[in-house]
Amino acid sequence: MASGREFVDYLIDQMREAGVITARKMFGEYGLWCNGKHFAFVCDDRFLLKSTNAVQALYPELPLVALFEGAGLKYLFIENVDDREFLTELVIKTYEELPETPPKRR
Repeated sequence: MASGREFVDYLIDQMREAGVITARKMFGEYGLWCNGKHFAFVCDDRFLLKSTNAVQALYPELPLVALFEGAGLKYLFIENVDDREFLTELVIKTYEELPETPPKRR
């Protein structure tokens, strides 16, 4: 089941204090970027955050899930999307730990 744009827009609004949050359709679902860094996916109306050491240390109870069956890379499944401060903190901590996006080649 594909994610609805309304849910993606709600997430973007919830995280707006973390930076410039944008979404792009990817593989029938959505990728999320903060200030140009890819930090999460929205799949089947689930918010899946890239796993970082900082977030896992703060919230070890967050479950790790795969984007799809058989995928090796795991993402943190964030159920509590209604807590604006919590989401903002997660995005900022994740953003700070992710590497800079390399410039596009021409």
